[in-house]
Amino acid sequence: MTGDLNNLCSLFMQPVQPVQPDLARDDILINAVPLNLVSPWVSRFGGLIPAGTVLDLACGNGRHALWLAQRGLQVLAVDRNPELLAEIDAAGISDIATRQIELEAGPSDALAALFQSRRFSAVVVTNYLHRPLFPAILESVAEQGVLLYETFAAGNAQFGKPSNPDFLLQPGELLDLLAADTANTGSNWRVVAFEDGYVEGPKPAMVQRICAIKGATKGSAKGAASAASSLRTA
Repeated sequence: MTGDLNNLCSLFMQPVQPVQPDLARDDILINAVPLNLVSPWVSRFGGLIPAGTVLDLACGNGRHALWLAQRGLQVLAVDRNPELLAEIDAAGISDIATRQIELEAGPSDALAALFQSRRFSAVVVTNYLHRPLFPAILESVAEQGVLLYETFAAGNAQFGKPSNPDFLLQPGELLDLLAADTANTGSNWRVVAFEDGYVEGPKPAMVQRICAIKGATKGSAKGAASAASSLRTA
């Protein structure tokens, strides 16, 4: 389902109040985590994340987990690689918890426990795509929580890897996913920003990214229960 991007944008886009930066706090952050290591998308919209626990999914070496924790947020950093998680643990930051989970092995009790309904004040994902997780990711965002998702998009093969379509978002796919979630679960998503196209840095690539806030859910929780149960082992 690709749909018409203009229609989808008009469906979701609503004005948002600008975030007033804490300049003193930002000075500390710049010194603590170099901004060139943080996705500009995450640093641009991270100020929208409300208090609570943030899921940094497929967190890698924890660049975003560290940045988010330095903004006073509790972070759960999840990855399949124990060596990378050990590096995060070695930083000794009390606001970051790590968890090793195999994200692509199919339904498991670990995934079901991770993606509890409305658990996270935000879910942050960069440079990672495993489509079967999308319903659970969206369900795990709390009301008024934030989804920050950014990864490679169709057309990236001309610039290198990833080039496999399985790892590339199709045109408008993130918008379509929110539209489908609204239809299936009654979640009321408000798109703050959406981009789908070419970026020059940190290297030339085709990228799709979204920042969206989850409003009050309308209707029944049938879709939410389905999203959760689909991750459990039989």
